[in-house]
Amino acid sequence: MKKERTLRLNKNFIPCIAYENEEIYPNGIFHFNISRILEHIISGQLIVEQEDICVPDWYKSHFTSHDFNEDHLKTVNLEKPVIQAEISPGRYNIIDGNHRLERAYRDNVKSIKSYKLKGEQLVDYFIDVKGYQAFVGYWNDKLSDL
Repeated sequence: MKKERTLRLNKNFIPCIAYENEEIYPNGIFHFNISRILEHIISGQLIVEQEDICVPDWYKSHFTSHDFNEDHLKTVNLEKPVIQAEISPGRYNIIDGNHRLERAYRDNVKSIKSYKLKGEQLVDYFIDVKGYQAFVGYWNDKLSDL
C-alpha cells in the first residue's frame, strides 16, 4: 500500500487558480479550492466516494475546537454534503461543512452525507506550489510511518 500511494513531486505543477469569491479551505500551509472541488464533483469530473457520517461517532473520534459563527450555524443546509479529505493516510478531516456537522450534532441528527476525497485527489486543488510541495513531502513521510 505504501508504494502504491506514494506521491511524486511534479516539477511542472500548476496550482488551482482561486478566483475572487471562491471558497478556500486553509489547513496550515495547505490551501484547497473548495469551490472547484464541489464544481468538479457536481459535474462528474471528480469521482469521489460518498459516505454517510455517523455524527455522534464522528464527535467521539475527532477532536473539534472550532469557534462557530452562531448566526451562520442557524442558516446551514443539512442536506448539502460535507467534504471529508484525507489529509494524511487513513485520516480524514472535514474541509467543508464544519458548521453543518456542528448543527447536526447539536440537533441530534444521526447522520450527514459527505463526499470523501482521498489524498491523491486533493493534489489538483492546491492553490499554491508551496502548499502542494509541502503536502507531497508530508504525505510521503506519513506513508513511511505506516
